[in-house]
Amino acid sequence: IWALPDEVRNRYDLSSLQIVFHMAAPMPPWLKEKWIEWLGPERIYELYGGTEAQGACIISGVEWLAHRGSVGKIAETSRLKIIGEDGKEVATGESGEIYFLPNDGAGSSYHYLGAEPKRRADGWESLGDIGRLDADGYLYLGDRLADMILRGGANIYPAEIEAAVSAHPQVRSCVAVGLPDPEFGQRVHAILELGPDTDAQAVADGMGDFLSDLLSRYKHPESFEVVSVGLRDDSGKVRRTLLRDERAAWMKENRTFRILPARARAKAE
Repeated sequence: IWALPDEVRNRYDLSSLQIVFHMAAPMPPWLKEKWIEWLGPERIYELYGGTEAQGACIISGVEWLAHRGSVGKIAETSRLKIIGEDGKEVATGESGEIYFLPNDGAGSSYHYLGAEPKRRADGWESLGDIGRLDADGYLYLGDRLADMILRGGANIYPAEIEAAVSAHPQVRSCVAVGLPDPEFGQRVHAILELGPDTDAQAVADGMGDFLSDLLSRYKHPESFEVVSVGLRDDSGKVRRTLLRDERAAWMKENRTFRILPARARAKAE
């Protein structure tokens, strides 16, 4: 919707529109700010939780402006805590795996083919996401553990990369994945949807400068790829594992699909 020309968006009277909910996938902060400017913070709400109703967080646009990047506080129907690698609850501000527990106790857990539900013996259940709580109890998401990119021992969250790259005026959408690398274990690869008649190589060459104030250098994508089909499924979700595994297989087949920025090309030569 935001990609529509201003004259198209402004053609319609939205005064009767009361609430807009967004969910299923993170919205980059710059894009959420645009929606808040357009419709007003009192009409924008975000919902984070599991389809299987383990728990949910909600935040209004008004709250979000005071807690930018948050997905809200836990709803009254359930509880939430952040658990570290040692299995213990972490301190405020520290990151760990997000766990939910409904107030009326654990229900029937979900079962997906090829994946076991992550439920602890005490009934607390995880969706596989990483996050942290601030001093006011607002939750901030990192990413799914399975999607995290490990580059030279450093953890990189794809959502952070995607939010920064998507802020580029010629990028419509972005998905970041980690591809195998003999030196660092993994490298960041960005899959892009670009605007019409956009020079993909020019975007790749200029991305380093564009991201210089947005991301630490080691988080910058080291290769790019442009696709013409949508990166999200019908539910609005990104299947990063599928995208990552598909491209790792292409690398084994020596298939050409990556665009290297000028700096990387010079280094390779």
